[in-house]
Amino acid sequence: MSNGLTYALSAFKAYDIRGRVPQELDEKVAERLGMAFAKVTGAKKVAVGYDIRLSSPSLAEAICCGLNTFGVEVANIGLCGTEEIYYACGALGFDGGIMVTASHNPKEYNGIKMVLGGARPLCQDNGLAEIRRLVTQDWNFTEDIKSLNLAAPGQTVKEEIHDRFIKFVLNLVDLEAIKKANLTVVADCGNGGAGVIVKRLAEKLPIKLHIVNGEPDGHFPNGIPNPLLPENRQNTAKAVIKYKANLGAAWDGDFDRCFFFDEKGQFIEGYYLVGLFASRFLHKNSGATIIHDPRLYWNTREIVLQAKGQPVMSKTGHAFIKQAMRQYDSVYGGEMSAHQYFKDFFYCDGGILPWLMLMEYMGQRGQTLSQLIGNMMERYPVSGEINFCINCQPETIFVELKKRLTADYGTTLAEDHLDGLSLEYAKFRLNLRASNTEPLLRLNIETRADKALVDTISQLVSNAVAEVCAKHKA
Repeated sequence: MSNGLTYALSAFKAYDIRGRVPQELDEKVAERLGMAFAKVTGAKKVAVGYDIRLSSPSLAEAICCGLNTFGVEVANIGLCGTEEIYYACGALGFDGGIMVTASHNPKEYNGIKMVLGGARPLCQDNGLAEIRRLVTQDWNFTEDIKSLNLAAPGQTVKEEIHDRFIKFVLNLVDLEAIKKANLTVVADCGNGGAGVIVKRLAEKLPIKLHIVNGEPDGHFPNGIPNPLLPENRQNTAKAVIKYKANLGAAWDGDFDRCFFFDEKGQFIEGYYLVGLFASRFLHKNSGATIIHDPRLYWNTREIVLQAKGQPVMSKTGHAFIKQAMRQYDSVYGGEMSAHQYFKDFFYCDGGILPWLMLMEYMGQRGQTLSQLIGNMMERYPVSGEINFCINCQPETIFVELKKRLTADYGTTLAEDHLDGLSLEYAKFRLNLRASNTEPLLRLNIETRADKALVDTISQLVSNAVAEVCAKHKA
């Protein structure tokens, strides 16, 4: 009997794996996960890729080894973006895909994302829970291997798919519209994997492109590529001003998210981009369904309803958004954390396609990004995502927070628990939820044209969290 790797238990999250290397995730876990993936999914042909983290190539190699042991033929596509794994499973006929990445997590972390054929996410209810059990508990995998009666193990081959991926995404946009926009663009790759694709796209796009931090580097010389953090936005903003650019774009490490800066170097919160992309798709697909997450949505729902679309709320997280998109046959889904999902891209999210689509939309409308956003930011000011480290159950904080808000603002107009705690009042609403990927509590606030109220509510929540945690510690 083979002993389970119980130290990996904490690395298994709601819809992927994120853990410290090697304390929670190492080559042993990775190899065993490859075997478990083969057993649970029955996949015969799997694409494996990895991001720029220093630990990623060896973890990917271990996954390939585990898959091969169960007779799986593997294409190791090397350094790539998560969306290229989605593409491989959606367009190239792979039965499954595995991406080694921790996206925006700190240096000491790595992770694994898994998908099935057709780029369908692997979730708790369709295989992830069973994979977790096989990896972390006793499993006599040698007997399972014997039962396969393999003539020989599977083989791993190196395979290049960048050019095919680029051709696919370019076919989803109108290059003439991009050309019409006459754009000067800053592309800040953050020393993540995006540089590999952006450099190849530079030869094909009718724009004047300035690439910043384009060399992939797992040492993160300019910090973890995560533009959600305000301190990580300055390089991009300065480059936009320096080059007198019309648009700035920046990606996270595995470039499944793209973040945008307008012609003034101003960072545009993902919240407003969901509304912007919804508008783009509804212009082409009248009455279509748009999926949004529950954190912030007043602006999105207003835009969708005005365009006679159908807004539908989904729980936060790529697996949940994708499920909802398939259920409602939605053309587009957006999260305020900058995940953009497209029916034409197998209902998956990516960071390259939103960049291309935004440039296309600027050309079609003949407007700058700030003009496209218009007065969204004035109508619906937001907090940006505020993170708290806590030492107690989120529910304990929820109870105290509701008590304080009731004392100051009266009874809520609406309350839901689809994803954490969402409370709605006449002039503001908030969402407070536990992260699916990190040990954090995340706060988001939106108001109706009241920037000062954002700060007031933020401080109220911060005080409640601090006091509850202090009592718990005592």
